[in-house]
Amino acid sequence: MVMGSMERAYCQSRARRATVVTMAEENFLSQVPAASALFLREDEVRRGIEFLFFAHASLWRSIDAQLAEQELGRAHYRALYFIARQPGLTISDLLALLGITKQSLGRVVKELEAREMLTTRPGNRDRRQKELRLTEAGRTIEAATFALLRDTMSRAYTHAGQQAVTGFWHVSEALVPARDRKRIAALGKEPG
Repeated sequence: MVMGSMERAYCQSRARRATVVTMAEENFLSQVPAASALFLREDEVRRGIEFLFFAHASLWRSIDAQLAEQELGRAHYRALYFIARQPGLTISDLLALLGITKQSLGRVVKELEAREMLTTRPGNRDRRQKELRLTEAGRTIEAATFALLRDTMSRAYTHAGQQAVTGFWHVSEALVPARDRKRIAALGKEPG
């Protein structure tokens, strides 16, 4: 089973319109003014929210064409990404990370499993839990798609500099509810 025709059409139309703008290293000059000492004023908060909206959209557009070629949607990639980061992740853990409904995740997992991009097996600690692992095909697609995201983020990080990246991480972490921070910190680490 592949993604729904509406989702596929959306991704394909986005991919056709997507324009990945690369910033020439020597010509990039940030248009962002320094944060005001009054950074809690409405204008500054709105500016931050707007940058989040546009940055998020731009980051995802950088992979839309790759996903459309594979007949995958963004939800499929998010699942592949987190399973790659934490092989053996359970369905319930993935639900918590993605913040989507069980029905939506079930559809995504079934499609990825049918396309032989992931496997499920009973959990080691609780046989009622399903553990998720990527197949070779799933790892290949995730890695190729991640490479596009990595390149986009690396360009932005390079232009912003180490101090700004640290500030970005601090703000991003502060936006995440405290109960989810430990789960995020565990990504990419061996369980146990």
